[in-house]
Amino acid sequence: MNSKILAGLAALTLFAGLGFAEDGASHPSASYLKPGTVDILSVLPPAPVVGDPRYDADRAVFRATRRYQGSPRWDLATNDVQYGDAVMLKDFGCALGVALTPDKAPHLMSLLAKAGHDTQRETNIAKNFYRRLRPFLIDEGKTCQKPEELKNSFDYPSGHTTGGWTWALVLADVAPERASQILARGRAYGESRIVCGAHNNSAVEAGRLSATVTMSFVHNTPAYSEDLQAARSELAALRKTSPAPALCEAETDLVKLDIFAPAP
Repeated sequence: MNSKILAGLAALTLFAGLGFAEDGASHPSASYLKPGTVDILSVLPPAPVVGDPRYDADRAVFRATRRYQGSPRWDLATNDVQYGDAVMLKDFGCALGVALTPDKAPHLMSLLAKAGHDTQRETNIAKNFYRRLRPFLIDEGKTCQKPEELKNSFDYPSGHTTGGWTWALVLADVAPERASQILARGRAYGESRIVCGAHNNSAVEAGRLSATVTMSFVHNTPAYSEDLQAARSELAALRKTSPAPALCEAETDLVKLDIFAPAP
């Protein structure tokens, strides 16, 4: 294990951030990968610093997206601040095409919890290695989440994005026939952190990359393949008895919204 990984692990206990691994108190801390399997710091680009064009681009995106305050997209971003099994199932319900609760889908929830433990561990290593300030601490601007909820954690990569993208990747494996809708919702979930003002664009991109890299290792484990088959069978049975989610059209339109488009 290289020195960067060791440094990240040493810092991990200081700031867990808003990682999804923390919300799973109801799940055992089981995972698919041993710590150190992924060298995430060798894969992620370094966090932007002053003088880096990405740093200036992040600031411009933060300032430009403050215009969403009070809009339906701001409301979605505010909704996406929350996390937890029941909330996340609701967030992905329209994309998945079925309304579920955690108690109805234990195999699916176990699959998501184990994969999420792995992906958040890697993101937290990078987050605490780079210790980058969040955007509202660099430029003044409103956030959809209380700043005091974020003050003890860092920007890069985004833990919320890692969690949302992990859910998207796993659900796309479980329901490949709905993969496009699921991945679109996962992308929008990360973009909610930009709209909210809680994370920079580069942090959201890094959160997705961190989850994708880690999941590439998870996918190759026999345990994941076994759990995936159980979750697929479970979901197939649930589709026959569970209702479809309601009021999906408005969410679908918000997911399609290009948050980076110039203001009209």
